Amino acid sequence: MSTNSSHPRATPDATYTPNVLTSPSVSLAGLKRPTEPNLVHGRILYLEDVNVSFDGFKAINHLSLDIAPGELRCIIGPNGAGKTTMMDIITGKTKPDSGQVFFGSNINLLEFNEPDIAKLGIGRKFQKPTVFEELSVFDNLELALKSDKSVRSSLFFKLSSVQKNRLIEVLETIKLEDSITRQAGNLSHGQKQWLEIGMLLMQEPKLLLLDEPVAGMTDQETQRTAELFLTLKGRHSLVVVEHDMSFIKTIAEKITVLSEGSVLAEGTFDQVQANEKVIEVYLGR
Repeated sequence: MSTNSSHPRATPDATYTPNVLTSPSVSLAGLKRPTEPNLVHGRILYLEDVNVSFDGFKAINHLSLDIAPGELRCIIGPNGAGKTTMMDIITGKTKPDSGQVFFGSNINLLEFNEPDIAKLGIGRKFQKPTVFEELSVFDNLELALKSDKSVRSSLFFKLSSVQKNRLIEVLETIKLEDSITRQAGNLSHGQKQWLEIGMLLMQEPKLLLLDEPVAGMTDQETQRTAELFLTLKGRHSLVVVEHDMSFIKTIAEKITVLSEGSVLAEGTFDQVQANEKVIEVYLGR
């Protein structure tokens, strides 16, 4: 079990020059940047020696982390450990003072803004569900599918057969196929969480960041959420920040423990649970 971040890591492809004629790309300040992560090094997300301070407070302190394609990684730690700030950095909401943040080996996330990072295939779900409560489950998923949000496009938008099949597939994945016409505002808390996850899935993200997804759920909803995440693992990479240790035990293969903005420990559930530093800082006796 690792108690620090000194283990060997894949190095971002610093010399990478995208072929703008063949690589899918987006425009950034007149330049072209790749939009498909290169997974040759076996990492879909790579943070190296990242630091962030707010008014003298070190929120992130030499943080290094890497996530493999298709991995489900759980992140735990006390309040103020840097979990939310870490996700803010990955999604472009916060720019670090120093360090590297790569999507694959070729996409430097620090060169992209928040909307462009979402377009790259990084989806984020906050703790509180944010669905369109006045609309049906179907309409919420349909809205999430549209790439062009203009009024004219919305008025004349019509689902293709491929898009309809995708919507049905997502409905079945999140187990809301029997609630397709229900108003989102009438769903239970857990169902709203699943619907928002479904809205992210409609955009076919490669990496999902999920912040305390089972907070406020019933035991049955928590169990179904665990089943959902295990279904998504492999098809997507998932980073799950959570405090519910029984839920973590159900889904986790590898857990990263953050404390004071850096990695305190990494390992299996049993390894982390037995780690003296983790017990002292977070789990208690």
